[in-house]
Amino acid sequence: MVTFGELINGNKPVLIHFYTQFNQPQHLLKTLRDVAASLGDKVKVVKIDIHKNEALAEALSVDEKPTYIIYKNREMKWRNVGSQDAVTLIEVIKEYISF
Repeated sequence: MVTFGELINGNKPVLIHFYTQFNQPQHLLKTLRDVAASLGDKVKVVKIDIHKNEALAEALSVDEKPTYIIYKNREMKWRNVGSQDAVTLIEVIKEYISF
């Protein structure tokens, strides 16, 4: 199992979607699939259930869902609460991709 520190460590941006199992609309899953498909191996896309990872959610002050956070090189680069469309997420992530 990968630790959170290992997950966010690296030169590749990591988009983390914090959610709850009971509040996971299908359009959000499609959005994440679209982001992953569009950017391929240039980004890691990860979903974290805040009920199964309460300590992490508390440490990051994630109390609203969905919450999206982008990390790169262990540093939080961007954070947003509320639904996001794939186009917006892709454009934001592109700012942190090293070509």
